[in-house]
Amino acid sequence: MFANRLILVCLAFLVAADAWAGLDIQRWTTARGVRVYFVENHDLPMLDVNIGFAAGSAYDTPEKAGLGGLTQSMMSLGAGDWNEQQVAERLADVGARMGGYFEQDRAGFTLRTLSSAKERDQALTVLAAMLTKPAFPEAVLEREKARAIAGLKESATKPEYLADRAFTAAIYPNHPYGLPGDGSTDTVAKLTRADLVAFHGRYYRAADAALAIMGDIDRAGAERLAAQLTAELPQGEAPPPVAKVADLSAGNEQVITHPASQSHLLIGQPGMSRDDPDYFPLLVGNYILGGGGFDSRLTKEVRQKRGLSYSVYSYFMPAWQRGPFQLGLQTRREATDEALKVVRDTMKRYLAEGPTEVELKQAKANLVGGFPLRLDSNRKILDHLAMMDFYRLPSDWLDAYPKRVAAVTRADVMRAMRARLQPDRMVTVIVGGQRGAGGGK
Repeated sequence: MFANRLILVCLAFLVAADAWAGLDIQRWTTARGVRVYFVENHDLPMLDVNIGFAAGSAYDTPEKAGLGGLTQSMMSLGAGDWNEQQVAERLADVGARMGGYFEQDRAGFTLRTLSSAKERDQALTVLAAMLTKPAFPEAVLEREKARAIAGLKESATKPEYLADRAFTAAIYPNHPYGLPGDGSTDTVAKLTRADLVAFHGRYYRAADAALAIMGDIDRAGAERLAAQLTAELPQGEAPPPVAKVADLSAGNEQVITHPASQSHLLIGQPGMSRDDPDYFPLLVGNYILGGGGFDSRLTKEVRQKRGLSYSVYSYFMPAWQRGPFQLGLQTRREATDEALKVVRDTMKRYLAEGPTEVELKQAKANLVGGFPLRLDSNRKILDHLAMMDFYRLPSDWLDAYPKRVAAVTRADVMRAMRARLQPDRMVTVIVGGQRGAGGGK
């Protein structure tokens, strides 16, 4: 019965691969040094734009943690001659939608607009003003700081927030990836308008801008758009690369007291970078360990066999430097020790034995069979283009994805996973747990 299901999954994988025709990704660099990835698509009269900068939380300092995030959020709250209400009205008048993002490595904005000239030009004019002439009004800044501080205080009551914050700091000691992107109540309270102006001037520059364009516009129009949108960005220089991440010398465990009814557990260490040569073996290997939902070993051992958790997962989150490998679950407080033992034993056994051939075939079939769903909308394609552009991935990265997944061998998985994961040197964070009450260590 299982063999028949596996055959059906493999057939679906082949059909999906055949249906995936690839994207005609065009790329160039503007005269001012802005990197552009572009896909032309006239199916809808819409245009999507994503522009990102090396301006994430890794460019904060411990004394001014939260500065990058506050700068990014304030850029849309008044720009050029327009206050925040006028910015919102000019976008609403043409039915445009603005979004933003802030991560460890990058920060930026997304824009969706109608592709007709009047609507498109007005929306792009607003975005250009936000990028080059943010007002950072004092009154709005004080309001946003108060809002951020209130949010920090509320978040500090939530076990999942406490766990994530402690985990990140523990796996990146003395490294900018360990800084909290939202800062602390103390650091945010001390931020000034001058701090925001300086951060914007340093990091929002043409020399390191990554622009992705997707939708109803031709190549010539996209080139004009790119040039006009970034014409007034300061040239500048790309910021220095993020420092390399050091290996953890030893494992450690933190238990944080909290009245939550369940224990929140995080286990992990620095994982892989975006350009890791073992990206695909690690992708497949982690799918089998904890990234494949009900197909994963962790789910079978922790949830299905023992009922210790409703959900258990693991993932690699690649970044410029080695982003986190994280394994997480929630369990009953009295089952903390038992759940930890099962998770650790499962991970060690997997690293020692490697995947079975059946697990490997199923993982590759599911990853490739589901790949077209990751590119079934302009927005999803745009997100991938922006990621590829920012991290300098080749323009055929998406086309090569199914083939590279399919080419992964069992030996590849075992070598890559063993090289990246050392269970005895992993950080463990427990919030709300009861150690020694329900199972051996």
